[in-house]
Amino acid sequence: MLAELRVAIASGELRPGEQVLQDALAERFGVSRVPLREALKILEGEGQVTYRPHRGYFVAELDLDDLREVYRIRDLLESEAVRVAVPRITDDEMAALACSLSEVERASAAGDLMAMAAANRRFHFGLIEAAHMPRLLKLIRVLWDATDAYRSLYYSESKHREAVHDEHRKVLESVRQGDAEEAVALLRRHRQRAVETLAQVLPDS
Repeated sequence: MLAELRVAIASGELRPGEQVLQDALAERFGVSRVPLREALKILEGEGQVTYRPHRGYFVAELDLDDLREVYRIRDLLESEAVRVAVPRITDDEMAALACSLSEVERASAAGDLMAMAAANRRFHFGLIEAAHMPRLLKLIRVLWDATDAYRSLYYSESKHREAVHDEHRKVLESVRQGDAEEAVALLRRHRQRAVETLAQVLPDS
């Protein structure tokens, strides 16, 4: 149930600000409301849904200040993870990164935005996980989850997808060369481009 709700939010099927109709979802997935409520409580703890008394659950919305704050914290945490990861990354981990990059591009070419988003996450977390800092990784995951609903929006235009591919290739090469600071700088620009694009569709505070 939790996985299905994550997909519905990440794909935009449940859009930011939309009410989660529990009866309809329980019927659709063939479950009672108990596991559905448990899944919603987990998502509430992650910041993906909010609960409004007497009204129920709604998909969380971000305003522009929220988005910038999330990405600023991501920058701080992910930069630290990359600086630790690059010097210690293994050949197997490098191969996995290259594989994820290829999967991102294949999914993009096929127009499968959900598969692209999943492969994109594997690429980024493949690098972050190479730092072997589980507490840091957990914090970064929460921040990623908070913006999942907006990621497919960013990928909806081909020009943005092409930019992502170019940025990923440069990041991979910098990691391959062992240049942690270059990787940090490239990933910072990668995030900034996403924020600038999403800022055009998010309300001001």
